Amino acid sequence: MKRIAIFGLILLLVSSVAFATGSRQGSVTGADGKIHITTTLWGTADELKNAQNQADKFNNSQNRIVVTPEQIPHETYEAVLRTRAAAGTLPDCGALIEQSIASFAASGLLADVSSMFDPNDLPLDSLAFTDTNGKVVAYSMANEILLMYYNKDMFDKAGVPYPPKRAQDAWNWDQFVDAARKLTFDAAGRNPGQAGFDRNNIRQYGALVENLTWQLEVWCLSNGSGFYNANGTQVTIDNPAAIEAIQKVADLHTVHNVSPFSPGLTDDGVQRSLIAGNVAMTTNGQWNVGTSLSTARDKEGLNYGVAVLPYMKDKVTINTGGARAVFKGPKEAAAMEYVKWESNKENTWTLIELGIWMPVQLRYYTDERLTREWVMNPAFPPYDDYKTAVVDYARDFARPTAWYYTPNTNAFNALLQSLLGDVWTGAKSARDVITQNITSLRNAHAGR
Repeated sequence: MKRIAIFGLILLLVSSVAFATGSRQGSVTGADGKIHITTTLWGTADELKNAQNQADKFNNSQNRIVVTPEQIPHETYEAVLRTRAAAGTLPDCGALIEQSIASFAASGLLADVSSMFDPNDLPLDSLAFTDTNGKVVAYSMANEILLMYYNKDMFDKAGVPYPPKRAQDAWNWDQFVDAARKLTFDAAGRNPGQAGFDRNNIRQYGALVENLTWQLEVWCLSNGSGFYNANGTQVTIDNPAAIEAIQKVADLHTVHNVSPFSPGLTDDGVQRSLIAGNVAMTTNGQWNVGTSLSTARDKEGLNYGVAVLPYMKDKVTINTGGARAVFKGPKEAAAMEYVKWESNKENTWTLIELGIWMPVQLRYYTDERLTREWVMNPAFPPYDDYKTAVVDYARDFARPTAWYYTPNTNAFNALLQSLLGDVWTGAKSARDVITQNITSLRNAHAGR
């Protein structure tokens, strides 16, 4: 699962709700006596084929509900669904782009799914998308968190201890920067701060902190602030603690000389740092185990490890995961049954086994037998390392990304990304950029 594409702001069709609700009433069952529901997705032809195979499997498992998948292009997905909301032709359930969940909920289009799962089958609390009243309107179909990866050979050669895999032992930010200095070398083998160090001729950097906009939020949270307040109703990125956190990330390159320049535009930090062989440690998502790191280890000999993130004030990671929602209408119960079935282990296990997804159910993070079934996998790092730095970390220290609870994060993130370009180069400070543009950021959050 590649991470989030940034979308243009789409006008909310608030007036569509009453029309959509009224137009979708009528007979629940078809001529065959079964409930026919539609589920939507984006993706490739192969993904549609896989969705059809899933639907066929579900259809054959019972004789009450018939599911038909429908593919919509990713780039027009949200716009198409909103147009269909106005026409009263929404699907019954389907994938939703994470950033659009809150605005769909605010438009009254999503069903309350808080009772969809049995008590012993509940997902992690941090994987629930909520409306402004705290009502659960969707769950993630997968769990994904941020952590740190590192090159063991580079650490061994420099004589630097590996970063901690237990959150309780996590490096604070100063310890992280100090380790990064010891792992940074210019062409003559000098570290930053040593006499003659040449910042224009660095052969190995100590660290890269992924500065793709949505991932930056974790540092603001760690520093005691965030992009927004707790319920997502107010922008707080102008809080001094949030500004300080973003500046600290920028300073890794512009002040400490321990990080390569990163424009913060693409989610390929692992590939252009750890796998490229020019950076000793990097932060990014757990999905990289499956999308790139296992291959780099097996085919290129990358000797990598996993660790928890460093922290500023609070020890925290953030999680995300593609959402499956149920749209309001007469077929809600049947749609919930299918969405719940989709989340079963046997229907998501391939991606979990590859290391791209993690399970959503809490029991996989608390039941040692189930954890072993998941993590004892040759594609993964050693069991004890992965369980501690990933499984336990996700269970005890993860907070949801902002799009789980506040609308218009796509517009906010796109604007913030464009503003921070000068911060990454050192042309402007985070304080100046954010304080001078806070009105525009608040307008983006408000949908204006």
